[in-house]
Amino acid sequence: MTNIHQEVQEYYGTELQKSEDLKTNACCTLTKPPKHILEALNMVADEVQAKYYGCGLTIPSQVEGLRILDLGSGSGRDCYIAGKLVGENGYVVGVDMTDEQLEVANNHIEYHREKFGYAKSNIEFIKGNIEKLDELNLEKGSFDIIISNCVINLAMDKHKVLKDAYDLLKPGGEMYFSDVYSDRRIPQELQDDKVLWGECLSGALYWNDFLNVAKKAGFTDPRAVEDKPITIENEEVEELVGDIEFYSVTYRLWKLDGLESDCEDYGQAVAYRGGVPEELLSLKLDDHHIFPKGKVMSVCGNTYNMLHKTRFKKYFDFYGTWDTHYGIFEGCGGNIPFTSNVNGDAASCC
Repeated sequence: MTNIHQEVQEYYGTELQKSEDLKTNACCTLTKPPKHILEALNMVADEVQAKYYGCGLTIPSQVEGLRILDLGSGSGRDCYIAGKLVGENGYVVGVDMTDEQLEVANNHIEYHREKFGYAKSNIEFIKGNIEKLDELNLEKGSFDIIISNCVINLAMDKHKVLKDAYDLLKPGGEMYFSDVYSDRRIPQELQDDKVLWGECLSGALYWNDFLNVAKKAGFTDPRAVEDKPITIENEEVEELVGDIEFYSVTYRLWKLDGLESDCEDYGQAVAYRGGVPEELLSLKLDDHHIFPKGKVMSVCGNTYNMLHKTRFKKYFDFYGTWDTHYGIFEGCGGNIPFTSNVNGDAASCC
């Protein structure tokens, strides 16, 4: 494990100097940022953006005033976006283990404070290994949201990362993160390849193993928000990985009591009243649940709790009780993720 950590630090600290140095497009955001993210991104320093190695959009809606923790924050790009979106009363902590990346991030704290017009900075960076979050003097139950962008695949003990993240979240908090996943388990010889590991391929979890790891850590009902197939576009690497297919997926994991292992039907419904600034006309919970403003929609017990016991409660009307159980709920889709573009063309980097 120590060797892997050292190799990752070397790869992201010295071998990669900018995002264009990546040998594949696995660590590449495949979705165009929405307006509010793009506006914040345009305020981020060029050097910080040049050293971005993420694969998705990792900041959910309605984050003003919240405390956010970024696992594997790198040069600080997502932290600075989040720092703008949470506002002066919110706070963002970034954790990374690579000195070179942390130096870039720390060098731009004052730049962004002035850019955002804040009296004092609302961002800090901590050196640390995301597999040892319990050793970083972070208070348990102190964060509203934990984000991460194409980093957890680089960890050896992914269950430890998720379990520690669960402990650091407040009740009703969420882990909202993007990463690379595979359609099968990665052979050991590929896991031993330094470059493939650094390129976010060899450490990718088979999607079903990820679901089991997440549930074991306490996140009972993982929800995929969006997914895109990854094209490697490197002949040598393509030959090595063979028929393995990779996907960039954004997941939403909730720290909630009362979630069940399956979607159960209690005859409940919800209606979105509107009010979330980034989602005025409809609110997207995950890739199977989009709530148009004013429309009453039947939901399973888990979805009901994900709205009723979280920061989204004040934006919804809720109908029904838990008095009668009607069996399995049929409206949440199957358990197999990665369906949004399976039969279409792979997305390109934006």
